[in-house]
Amino acid sequence: MSRGAYLLDLGLVPYREAWDLQRSLAGAVSQGAIPDTVVFLEHPPVVTLGRRADSGELHVPEEAEVEVVETDRGGKSTFHGPGQLVCYPILDLKRHGKDVKKYVRDLEEALIETTAQLGVEATRIEGLTGVWLERPPRKIASIGVHISRWVTTHGYALNVDLDPAPFTEWITACGLEDAAFTTIARETARPVTVDEVRPFAREALGQVFDLSFEELPATEGTGLWSQPIHGNLAASR
Repeated sequence: MSRGAYLLDLGLVPYREAWDLQRSLAGAVSQGAIPDTVVFLEHPPVVTLGRRADSGELHVPEEAEVEVVETDRGGKSTFHGPGQLVCYPILDLKRHGKDVKKYVRDLEEALIETTAQLGVEATRIEGLTGVWLERPPRKIASIGVHISRWVTTHGYALNVDLDPAPFTEWITACGLEDAAFTTIARETARPVTVDEVRPFAREALGQVFDLSFEELPATEGTGLWSQPIHGNLAASR
């Protein structure tokens, strides 16, 4: 029987606001105040630096309109922007096996199942993070997580329909010098919206983690999200 979980299906949310939201949710999940909670959203253009990133990975042009944020997730640098579906699962891994490697593999599996529903055959590549297409290798999704007291934050970013140039021109994405990046739209040769992908992503994550989603109750004064994000709250569909 699936375990109940909350779903926050948001629109475009600035990175720092979303990070604050994750921390609030993680505290509530850790204390048992709410069940596992999954957040889907998009970010305005932002380069995030994981704990293993170094300054040599940044080549952002001075005129580029992009925020740069150091985060507490694992991994190196990556880029987020509109047209990319970002998923932040706030899960208590004590309910999911207390196995960090399995958690990351499960995120990869959810991504592979999501892209398959759109006719894109993704896979894992030994020794590389994220989810890829092969022949030639090209990355379609990035994964970076943080785990504290067995509660997860951060998650994955799936390239739906955006210009992948910042991944190679603005940063050495994921620390990979010659990596190619792609999108669902590029692979299917048609426009694809983030909203088209959301239902497949929700279903895949629910199946992989055995979760049944309902909307997070919008209770004023809970402190679980900031007012701007609260205004963008959309019911799960």
